[in-house]
Amino acid sequence: MMATPSSWAQHGITCDFCDNPNQKFCNICQVSLCLDCVSKHVEKFKSLAHDIVPFTKRKIKLVFPDCEIHPNERCEAHCKKCDVPVCLKCILGPHNGHRYEDMSEIFNKKKKDIEKETQEIESNIIPQYEKKNEETENELSITITKFDEMAKEKEKHRKFWHQEVDTIFNKLGSLLNAMKENHLTVLKSHQSKVKNRIPDMTQRVQQNKEIIKSKNVSAVTNYESKLGENRNMPADIDVKMPSLKTNTVQGSELSLELEEYMATLQQISLSGLADDVYKSPIRKLLDKVSVIATIPTEVNPLFHVACVGVDEAWVSGEDKTIRRVDIHGSVRDTATTTCIWPNGITVTRQGELVYSDGRNRTVNIVRHGRTETLITAPRDWKPDRLCCTESGEILVSMGTTDDSQNKIVRYQGHTVKQEIDRGENGEPIYKGGKYPLYVVKNNNKDICASDCNADTVVVVGKSGRVRFRYDGTPARRKNSFYPKHIVTDSMSQIIVADINNDCLHILDQNGHFLRCVDNCGLDDANGLSVDSEGRLWVGLRESGELKVIQYME
Repeated sequence: MMATPSSWAQHGITCDFCDNPNQKFCNICQVSLCLDCVSKHVEKFKSLAHDIVPFTKRKIKLVFPDCEIHPNERCEAHCKKCDVPVCLKCILGPHNGHRYEDMSEIFNKKKKDIEKETQEIESNIIPQYEKKNEETENELSITITKFDEMAKEKEKHRKFWHQEVDTIFNKLGSLLNAMKENHLTVLKSHQSKVKNRIPDMTQRVQQNKEIIKSKNVSAVTNYESKLGENRNMPADIDVKMPSLKTNTVQGSELSLELEEYMATLQQISLSGLADDVYKSPIRKLLDKVSVIATIPTEVNPLFHVACVGVDEAWVSGEDKTIRRVDIHGSVRDTATTTCIWPNGITVTRQGELVYSDGRNRTVNIVRHGRTETLITAPRDWKPDRLCCTESGEILVSMGTTDDSQNKIVRYQGHTVKQEIDRGENGEPIYKGGKYPLYVVKNNNKDICASDCNADTVVVVGKSGRVRFRYDGTPARRKNSFYPKHIVTDSMSQIIVADINNDCLHILDQNGHFLRCVDNCGLDDANGLSVDSEGRLWVGLRESGELKVIQYME
């Protein structure tokens, strides 16, 4: 059945130049035309041949692009040398002698590629994505369900734990009440014996006074003394008060003890999970580090740096005063130590200053402007460098007074939790000598130390077993490696100051060398710390300056 103009209009086929129904078709130009536009089309492109036929007798063929150089010419070839479409006049003119390819061949080849690509996307890739989307949707559902179940389980345990704590304190309350009752009964009995004698003695005194006034010989001569009995006061009762002993180690242990009754609650630190995963998003080393601040401290020589928060750090040198300076160089606070100068300084998670006094063999904390002794080193040992950990522990590097041995001791409060000094074969892990160990704990629980006597960085796992040693060789520096101050960052990277080469070595947590920071004027770097924004604060011994370095994105 032949299509009529009205049926064409109904099917939305209109003239390519106006909105009238389509009736004609130019096979040469491949355009649809209404009766009114036929003459306009021929007139507009009168240099071209036209083949105007009824729309139903149209022949679909390729429409080649217009030539940009020759008006009314179409490019049916492609110049391979110049990589541009060309018409016949181009081939005979500026592109004469060039190799060219038929545009229809390029069209057919490209069309096949597109068809093949489309088929692959439609038949293979989209189904794979849909399958993956389905799997992920299922995984999402399972994850939500699991976490919801864990949340419910958590609430059940919350109730159970509260019940356990209530049981502990209810029992403690009952014990206290029973002890109180016993003590009061004994004391009241004693009080009663004492109290009951007072009226008798008062009456005796009155009677004696009357006898003294009396002239009756018999009354006086017949008097029987009870002074010995009155002097014999009921024996004192030794009522020993019980003591309620409590111990709180922040983030680790709660304990209390009443006589024979003791209860303990322990917490396993989740700092690795909380800090590494949630608090520390993945950060990359910058291609080019930058010094964002140079801070004069007036501490010369400068020995130690310990960051406090974002824009402040404690610094110490060759005097007994430790100063807290901000990024602008202003002194915000000072602490006067008990020593000639501190051997090491660090800061607790709560921001409290801790320092070591090698001469007096103590590790001290400054609280509310007052100094308290936390740790006293064993005889013949002196504390040196320090590190406060996320779990509230303190790592203390110690050396013997004769410089023959070095070790690292892990303290929880006053208690020694671990000593790291010998390997599995009984050989010393750290070399003896006059230089101290610089120590820091990594997020993965490793304990990292600069062994200045061996010119080596030594890293041990939490069990105290050596994981690896780094001697600076991979960095290929001009001078020999001489490590001193050492820190770790939120990515568990190890950063160590190399004094001989005026640079910093950055290693990953497994000891693989990543890069050196050597273009920041780090002459005699003698203090190293990382602030809460992940910036390095480097102290310079001779100038007394602090340099704040941005080295991660």
